[in-house]
Amino acid sequence: MVKKGGLSRGLGRGFESLIPTDLLDESFDPTAEQDEQVSDLRQIKLTEIAADPDQPRRTFDDEALQELAASIREHGVLQPIVVTPAKDTSGYQIVAGERRYRASKLAGLDKITALVRTLSDQHKLELSLIENIQRRDLNPIETATAYLKLRDQFNLNLEQIGQRVGGKSMSAISNTLRLLKLPKNARQLIAEGKITEGQARPLIGLDESLVEEILARIVKESLSARAIEQLIVDLKGGAKKPTATQAATAVNAHETEVNHFAERFNAKVKIRTNAKGAGQLIIPFKNDEDFERIKNLLG
Repeated sequence: MVKKGGLSRGLGRGFESLIPTDLLDESFDPTAEQDEQVSDLRQIKLTEIAADPDQPRRTFDDEALQELAASIREHGVLQPIVVTPAKDTSGYQIVAGERRYRASKLAGLDKITALVRTLSDQHKLELSLIENIQRRDLNPIETATAYLKLRDQFNLNLEQIGQRVGGKSMSAISNTLRLLKLPKNARQLIAEGKITEGQARPLIGLDESLVEEILARIVKESLSARAIEQLIVDLKGGAKKPTATQAATAVNAHETEVNHFAERFNAKVKIRTNAKGAGQLIIPFKNDEDFERIKNLLG
C-alpha cells in the first residue's frame, strides 16, 4: 500500500532544477485510491534494481547527476522512482526515475524509495489517468497533478502527454503544470473555484508572502488578471532595482517561448537571466552531429 504523507518537501527554489520539488499531492490525484490498491511503496536495495534496456534516454549529464547526488546526500530522494518486478530475475526494473537511481548510486546510498507496480497495473493506471483528464470534469489543480503523474511516474514527455489527452500543445501542458509551483493556499483556492487559472498565473514565481497578500485582495475584490498584474507592479514599485525573485519571474514570462524552442530543436533549451534583466538562451547539443543538426535549423 502507498503510504500517504511520508515524503518531505522542505527544499528551497534553488533546488528545483536538481530535484523535483513539485511533489505529487495525493489530495488532488484523480487515481490516488486506485494507485494505493495496486502499488507498494518500498525501500529497495539499489543492487536489486536495473535500468530498462529499452529506455530511450541513453545520455545523462554528468555534472547534473553529480549535483543531484550532492543534494540527495543532504536531503534524500524526495520522490519515489517507479519499478516493476523483473521478468527473469528476482529484482526490479525501472519504469520511471533512472536519473534519481543513478544519482543515488553516486551518492553512496544503499536503498531507494520505490513504487512497485506490475506492468499491467502501470498500464491500467495510465489509461485511468488519461480517461479522467478527457472527461474534463477535473479542476485545474487535479488536471495539473494528473499531468505531473504522467510525466514523473509514467515517463511521458510533454508532447506525449498532449497527444494522449486530446492533442494539447506542449506549452498548454507546461502552463498547466506551472500551477503546481503556486503556494498551497493558492492551489486550494483554484481547486475550490474561488479564483481562476487566469487570476492565479501572474502569481507564479512570486514570494509566498506577496502571493498571500495578493490572494486576499483577489478574493475580496474579484480582481481581473490585468488588475492583478497591475497590482503586482504597484506593490513592487518601491524597489529601485529588480530582485532575484523578479529575475526568476522574468524567466517564467519567457517559458512559452522556451517550450517552443525546445520543441523546434528537440533539445532541453534553457533561459538564464540576472537581476538586471540580461540573459542567455542556451541550446545544448549531445555531439558534433547534433550540433550540425541544430545549426542547420538555425539557418
